[in-house]
Amino acid sequence: MVSKRQLSKIAVSEESSKTDLLSRCSGTKKSRISDERAPAQGGLENEGVFEELLRTSGIILKAGEGQNEIAVDQMAFQKKLRVALEKHPSYPGVVEQFISGLESHIKDRSQFKNCLLPCTPARTEGSRSGKCIFVLPFGQSWSELHVLYCLLKQGRRLTVPILDALSHLDLDAELLAEVRQSAMAIVPSVKLEDLPVVVKFILQNVRAADAVEVISDLRKSLDLSSCVLPLQMQVSQRKLKSQAQASSSMSQMTTSQNCVKVLFDVIKLAVRFQKDVSEAWIKVRCTITINGCFFLKVLDLIVLLLIHSTNSKNRKQTEKVLRSKIRLGCMPEQLMQNAFQDHSMVIKDFFPSILSLAQTFLHSAHPAVVSFGSCMYKQAFAAFDSYCQQEVVCALVTHVCSGNETELDVSLDVLTDLVILHTSLLMRYATFVKSILDSMQKLNPCQIRKLFYILSMLAFSQRQEGSYIQDDMHMVIRKWLSSSVPNHKQMGIIGAVTMMGSLCLFTLLILQTALSLQLSTLLDLVGYCCEQTPELLALYYDELANLIEKQKGNLDLHLSVFSCSSFLFPVKSLYNLDEDETQGAIAINLLPLVSQSEPGRVADEMSSPRKRAVSPLCLSPCFRLLRLYTGEQNNGSLEEIDALLGCPLYLTDLEVEGKLDSLSKQEREFLCSLLFYALNWFREVVNAFCQQQDAEMKGKVLTRLQNITELQNVLGKCLAATPGYVPPPATFDSEAPEGVPSINAGGPVRKGSGKEIVQLGPAELCFLLDDMCWKLEHVLTPGSTRRVPFLKERGNKDAGFSHLCQRSPKEVAVCVVKLLKPLCNHMENMHNYFQTILPNQGVVNESGLNTQEYQLMSSCYHQLLLTFRLLFAWNGFSQHENSTLLRSALQVLADRLKPGETEFLPLEELISESFQYLLNFQQSIPSFQCAFVLTQLLMAISEKPMTGWKREKMASLAKQFLCQSWVKPGGDQEKGSHFNSALHTLLCVYLEHTDNILKAVEEISSVGVPELINSAKDGRSATYPTLSRQTFPVFFRVMMAQLESSVKSIPAGKPSDSSEVQLEKLLKWNIAVRNFHVLINLVKVRIYSDDGYGRLFVEAFLKLAMPLLDHSFKKHRDDVQSLLKTLQLSTRQLHHMCGHSKIHQDLSLTNHVPLLKKSLEQFVYRVKAMLAFNHCQEAFWVGILKNRDLQGEEILSQASAAPEEDSAEGSEEDLADSTAEVGLSTAPRRP
Repeated sequence: MVSKRQLSKIAVSEESSKTDLLSRCSGTKKSRISDERAPAQGGLENEGVFEELLRTSGIILKAGEGQNEIAVDQMAFQKKLRVALEKHPSYPGVVEQFISGLESHIKDRSQFKNCLLPCTPARTEGSRSGKCIFVLPFGQSWSELHVLYCLLKQGRRLTVPILDALSHLDLDAELLAEVRQSAMAIVPSVKLEDLPVVVKFILQNVRAADAVEVISDLRKSLDLSSCVLPLQMQVSQRKLKSQAQASSSMSQMTTSQNCVKVLFDVIKLAVRFQKDVSEAWIKVRCTITINGCFFLKVLDLIVLLLIHSTNSKNRKQTEKVLRSKIRLGCMPEQLMQNAFQDHSMVIKDFFPSILSLAQTFLHSAHPAVVSFGSCMYKQAFAAFDSYCQQEVVCALVTHVCSGNETELDVSLDVLTDLVILHTSLLMRYATFVKSILDSMQKLNPCQIRKLFYILSMLAFSQRQEGSYIQDDMHMVIRKWLSSSVPNHKQMGIIGAVTMMGSLCLFTLLILQTALSLQLSTLLDLVGYCCEQTPELLALYYDELANLIEKQKGNLDLHLSVFSCSSFLFPVKSLYNLDEDETQGAIAINLLPLVSQSEPGRVADEMSSPRKRAVSPLCLSPCFRLLRLYTGEQNNGSLEEIDALLGCPLYLTDLEVEGKLDSLSKQEREFLCSLLFYALNWFREVVNAFCQQQDAEMKGKVLTRLQNITELQNVLGKCLAATPGYVPPPATFDSEAPEGVPSINAGGPVRKGSGKEIVQLGPAELCFLLDDMCWKLEHVLTPGSTRRVPFLKERGNKDAGFSHLCQRSPKEVAVCVVKLLKPLCNHMENMHNYFQTILPNQGVVNESGLNTQEYQLMSSCYHQLLLTFRLLFAWNGFSQHENSTLLRSALQVLADRLKPGETEFLPLEELISESFQYLLNFQQSIPSFQCAFVLTQLLMAISEKPMTGWKREKMASLAKQFLCQSWVKPGGDQEKGSHFNSALHTLLCVYLEHTDNILKAVEEISSVGVPELINSAKDGRSATYPTLSRQTFPVFFRVMMAQLESSVKSIPAGKPSDSSEVQLEKLLKWNIAVRNFHVLINLVKVRIYSDDGYGRLFVEAFLKLAMPLLDHSFKKHRDDVQSLLKTLQLSTRQLHHMCGHSKIHQDLSLTNHVPLLKKSLEQFVYRVKAMLAFNHCQEAFWVGILKNRDLQGEEILSQASAAPEEDSAEGSEEDLADSTAEVGLSTAPRRP
């Protein structure tokens, strides 16, 4: 008569079913809720033995239709009744009386008989879905449980109530495993409303040993996509004509969401109270495969969020798993969007964890993790209620005001997306966004543009609601424009132009007289503030040009109202044009403009009422605005202004060779400024016309490139003769002064006989490649995410790249991928050129060699390799949304080997073909820097992913470069800090990718180093020409670091190891210790700090090798003794290094002495413990070492110390002053 409670959504239905069943079993008794106060409340007046025993045990039977009362739970009632029967004076006869009393209370004997069966399903009247309650007898037996199990296997109609009943019973382990397996099998097909019961049974019966396997199987079986109505169904619901149908569908969707919530409540309870379940969810390799790529499921993300919010101890581990999966591309943002859109009711409970994770991810240096964090903010804002939305906005505003550059940029990008997608929702929290205006000093110009775009969208898209934001923006802009601080004026100009651009997107608003008047007034104010300051006017031109370029094709033509005024385009003043001049007479009067801008002359020009003085600073910005506006009006064509491409530039005589010394400082500075303005003009002209398709224009563009290289050569000479010169500004949105740029020497212009033949020469190519590398390094290389210290002034990292930074890294990467084919052509040309000059590897054939051309071609080769490396090392390729772009880039390289066969190759084959293509350039590398960049490029390609054959190729390539002599055309060996840094990287690549690090280190230390020692003063190793006395510290530190790292990969010894396994490990340690001894002894030749690697090696030996010696000493006694004696020679040298540092006060060594001595002492005691473990204490003796220098000479300051002696004991005080030395012998050594 024990009823097991079923997990049900409707408790009332469950209680009614219980009452119905008992009413049919006991006839006149309807329920059992109790108290021991009976007759006074309608109990039975004439109690028999049956009634008395029930009352004593806790149940009072009521007469008539009254409800029975129970004061205790079922288990307590059963126990009390059993004890009362056993202790009754007439026991066992009282049992018959008890049964007789029970029979007198039975109304329907057939119903009661069914209740006494081992397991009987009883259908309740109120349960239309087929749910049952199982009534079991007082004690459970195997036969009864077996009946339940058989019913479970027979059909699924009774599965849920059976599992509900079994979940409350103590099952045998074998039966439990079988039942759990049966339950797992029905998970994919069980009804959604029954799924929580099944999952609860599985999770409640998980044992620690099976947790990972069970969770893995459960994860594979659970499919939340079946719990979500398809999007098409949801859309069709809105089109339902019948309101009843729509209501029914919505009810069905709500029921589905409620069931999913109950399911995750079950998982949450298991995660909270079952440690094994929580850890198993994290450990399980939860990945599914789609088209060969590994992705997580929505279930995995929700459970990870659940664990993060439930178990504080597992939060760090959960964050680590999420970071790892995001970086690997296993958790695309689309998966998170599906989770938020389909299961917002469940995920909302984890909002604090979502907010915390998003804030943490924004601190990451990996762009995929940062992007995922920003997506979490956007999805939380879109899916949750107003409270959560406000928290999201406040968190984003906090990021903006934080001081972290990455957080600031990403947060503004998130707010930009929100204002575009959810303008009306974000409008509710505009007050919070507007508060960023109080922290404008922390923003750079690009960030100010983003902020004012956000505020402008809120101000003008919502009409009346945004009027107060408009007022605040106008007030702030007027305040900045009226300020006397240049930086504030810059912020005012940027804000005003951004506000104009946003306003022009709303055409109807511009037609309103009030807003049109505001715009006109704002333009007049900006013009007035800029007119007298060339830097501000140039900034105004730049901002308008940026506006046209950014909103290309979408900008309202109302810009024509204010863009074509003479104020914005002072063409005649700048270009010396008159109304009646023809196109052929156009000239850029740069010399007069620069001359007029000299101090003293500007005032005279300004005093003239007929003409406004124009600064040469505005020349390039004004032209940029002109050409962008012209292109916007003419679908990209610049024919209307093509005369400016080839028109002459009015300069002075540029034959400065031998004349600079005769010029005054002011004249030299004037010449430098003139050249800077000319170069900026030519650069802007090339930028404007480089994409024009007209053949004549292309020829003129190449001519301007040649002019640039010529002028850069002249400018380099002028700068060398003008120390302390500060060039005029070229960007105007930053207060940070620009440094003097490094100028590359340019080559002569190629000319043919009669007609000029314009070609892209090495100097022009080098200029273009160098410019591209600077830009790619700035955009595609992740910057530092360190916070700016409090009250420390921020420098603008985007100075000089303000136009470029308005493009995203992906946009820049797309542009470079489009240029890969011509870049491959250039690199193949370089390969062919150096193949003829370098007949032998690295040896230049100097017969008839043009040194200047060789250097230019070598520089071009280096820049080409660097361009490829910057592109393929971009960590944005790890993001799933950029996989197509990566494939396109790899396909270009692979197509060079297999033309027309790469379109349908899988990604792994594309990587392999690209790797092989780039590897072919190894035979034509002209310099060590090119070798270094090629190695980095191949590493970036091969890590997607790294396979065995590519590791072998990388090791072989690195060794080839290390064994190559790198000689310049003049005969000098390459050297210097850059060379050493590249050598360090190449040596690490070789040792990390070789199949046997110990063998490689042994080869260098036993072959290359002796060759160096025996060579002349400026000699090198014959086998490793890169190993010289100058580069020896690099080799030493890398080999010590790699040796210490490699021995950590040798498994520690175990008692279960076979003799062969022990011998193999001893052999590896023998080689490692021998290499360590050779390297430590090299300190005698050259004094270098080992940077603590000696101590680290000893510590690794103690941790990993000593357990091996413990268990192999008896079987391999001689090998163990030889190993320890070899290591002892090295420890003795380490002891001498301690003495040397003390005498010579070498701080680089002294810092390591305390920890090193401690490790040496531990070595002594550990060897003694090993011998004691093998019952060979008599083979151990200790010798107290004297303090000596590196050459073995006794340190005189310690001459009074006790002479060296052999002793079976050593006090701790002695060991503290001078390290003890271990001795091993086959017989005891007497004192």
